[in-house]
Amino acid sequence: MSAYGLSDYLEEYWKAGDAQREAVADTVTALASAAVAVSIEIASGALGTVFAEHSGSHNAAGDAQRGLDLYADERFLEAAGRAPIAVYASEELEHPVVLDPKAPLALAIDPLDGSSNIDVNVSIGTIFSILKVVGDPSRDFMPSVLQPGSAQLAAGFFIYGPQLALVLTVGEGTHIFTYSPRFATFIHTKAKLEIPHKTTEFSINASNRRFWDDAVRHYVDDCLRGAEGPQGRDFNMRWVASLVAEAYRIFVRGGVFLYPGDRRKGYTNGRLRLIYEANPIALLAEQAGGLATDTVTPILEIVPTSLHQRTPLVFGSKSEVRQVGHYHADLDPAGILSPLFGSRGLFRN
Repeated sequence: MSAYGLSDYLEEYWKAGDAQREAVADTVTALASAAVAVSIEIASGALGTVFAEHSGSHNAAGDAQRGLDLYADERFLEAAGRAPIAVYASEELEHPVVLDPKAPLALAIDPLDGSSNIDVNVSIGTIFSILKVVGDPSRDFMPSVLQPGSAQLAAGFFIYGPQLALVLTVGEGTHIFTYSPRFATFIHTKAKLEIPHKTTEFSINASNRRFWDDAVRHYVDDCLRGAEGPQGRDFNMRWVASLVAEAYRIFVRGGVFLYPGDRRKGYTNGRLRLIYEANPIALLAEQAGGLATDTVTPILEIVPTSLHQRTPLVFGSKSEVRQVGHYHADLDPAGILSPLFGSRGLFRN
């Protein structure tokens, strides 16, 4: 008996709908093919030709580019050219590329997330968002890209780790597909993920504590107080500095991820990009029963104003994302938690 694979899942998806669904399915298929090629290059490690080399250039967001960043971008741009994609918007490119103005879809992508971990063998990945084309891309391509996350038709990420896997939503739950070298395809391994409502694990870069606002600092401090604190339970802390690795862990076993804005120069609005990082992760989280905010506002409600716009990001287990929002809402101007919040356990749940 053959395994139930990505192609089977996508075929059922598009046959239940219209031509737009078929276009989404074709796009995911093309991206999956490119991800296999990128995975092979990554698996070559230091033996590969572009593994950890520095290109000497910077992307549109000002980050140093590795050779593998550019390699991944080239592979996914090629894949987009084989798919019904009108507009290709990448972290590695200053402006979107118009491929086929008559095609129905736009693709926003981070070709290689977590590339600072390339040479230390930590999981890295590719994050993507699929949107419906708006207007005439040959005249103005930006309306197709500058849509709120709620307009996404599909979103997902590939993670290049001990296994190559795809975490995907087409608006019908969040699913995991694991690549099988035996079958040379992605196999459906987890259906309709449910992020646990509560968690005892949070993820944040604690080295930046001195730059955080009061709400984030109070929240983390209360987590660290454990069972004796207002949370009423002990927490573990994680930080991998790879968004796809953090997300995969949270989707599989729960948790909350925080990358807030802080007082460092250039970090006021955080460092993650709204369109091709936060939006797809937020859709995946909500389709798995979790939440995603910029600490207060739902990520999927934010209307982008620029391609490389940054945003703070909190996502994961629903109750804990809400807790972070409560900490921001219930601080007085002096940055002190109200007595009701701090001592009576109003948010103990």
